[in-house]
Amino acid sequence: MSSPRIRLATASPGTQATTRETLIQLQDITSRAAAKGADILLLPEAYLGGYPRGSDFGCKIGSRTTEGRDDYLRYFKSAIDLGDTVGDGAGAGEAWVKRRLVPDTVIAGDEQPQVSRGDGTREEIERIAKETGVFIVVGLVEKAGGSLYCAVIYVCPKLGVIGKRRKVQPTGTERLIWAQGSPATLKAVSTTIRGVRINLAAAICWENYMPLLRQSLYAQNVNLYLAPTADGRDAWLPLMRTVALEGRCFVVSSNMCVRGEPGNAATATHTTKHEVATNGGHEDDTPRGAVGRRNSCLTEEGFEIALPASPTSTSVFGRSRIGSKGTSSRGRRRSIFDEDGNEIALPEGDHMSSSVVIEEEETEVRDEAGEKRDILALVKAPAASSTFISRGGSSIVSPFGEVLAGPQWEDDEEIIYADVDFEDCIRGRLDLDAAGSYSRNDSFKFSVAGLDLDPLPYY
Repeated sequence: MSSPRIRLATASPGTQATTRETLIQLQDITSRAAAKGADILLLPEAYLGGYPRGSDFGCKIGSRTTEGRDDYLRYFKSAIDLGDTVGDGAGAGEAWVKRRLVPDTVIAGDEQPQVSRGDGTREEIERIAKETGVFIVVGLVEKAGGSLYCAVIYVCPKLGVIGKRRKVQPTGTERLIWAQGSPATLKAVSTTIRGVRINLAAAICWENYMPLLRQSLYAQNVNLYLAPTADGRDAWLPLMRTVALEGRCFVVSSNMCVRGEPGNAATATHTTKHEVATNGGHEDDTPRGAVGRRNSCLTEEGFEIALPASPTSTSVFGRSRIGSKGTSSRGRRRSIFDEDGNEIALPEGDHMSSSVVIEEEETEVRDEAGEKRDILALVKAPAASSTFISRGGSSIVSPFGEVLAGPQWEDDEEIIYADVDFEDCIRGRLDLDAAGSYSRNDSFKFSVAGLDLDPLPYY
């Protein structure tokens, strides 16, 4: 008798403007996945809280700026409070999972004390999982104490949260804003769906480039390996195929698809109300008198229209556009648009005067019949950008390295699926068991601090 098929799902959504809006989107995605019969859904790294791609938080070696500290303050406030502790980087472990921690008491003036633990995000995701019947694995930025952690939670529709990961090794400048999690959080969890036991664990982004970390998951006998990431390079999929072959497990990866110009990465990957300045507040990096690019909007036909700017408004670098004598200290350079809609600045030495800029702002727009039309009337909704800050690339791979779904490039709307037979993982162990018959564990010794590597059963 064949094993029941399990439907795996993943998508490439981008973080929304607020946590509330992102949770609404999460519910929509999960509901759509449930309608298609999905059993397990993976969503990207830092999906809740946001991945601040392109931000530097005003930091250079040996110096930090006030603006950068303010950026971090806004980012910290937007992070998710799951009600856990710092601990040794692992939090409170089972005490947090089982809700055995003492609730926080908040006293506000003369009001009755409010008893809570966390900001309610955990409970909201548990509600979504319960109502849809979908097992949710989602990446988020967790705040605990005074630090932030890149985390993943496992949410069972019947039991609620059954485990949580904290990234043990943030990559590059992620280390500036994210603390190191404990390797103890690499503990795999198990669930049973229609009689099929699934042992699952997540490796976050470039943790997947850590061979010993991968081995710690293989050693626990995982048959579902989850890889939420922020890496959208073409080289990512070959890595996922290698992991699937190496671990003889199904692999699901999810990365955000974020539209926008690469130069605006600092605000677009984490499009929240606490926008992070692209230049990180380093005013000294910008020539004095520089004039920022004017605000603009896109028509439904995809044309960019410059919007009127007040002579006293500030540039994108926070400086006044008009000098103390009422004239621009540096005129806006002439530019043209190519056939793809890209603006190209013409050579230096022939700048436009302020009066010419104002004339440009008052340019009439006419339709095909030559009739004058209101500029703002042309704009019904921003046209979808044809460029991407992050292209996504979510995928599902079999234990034999076959790509079952994806890679999902440049698609921030749809969900991809694969119906899988988890007994394929056992079939693959005939000739390769990286933590067993193929490990030569009589010669190579492996241990992880705080982590039990005893393999979980398949049945």
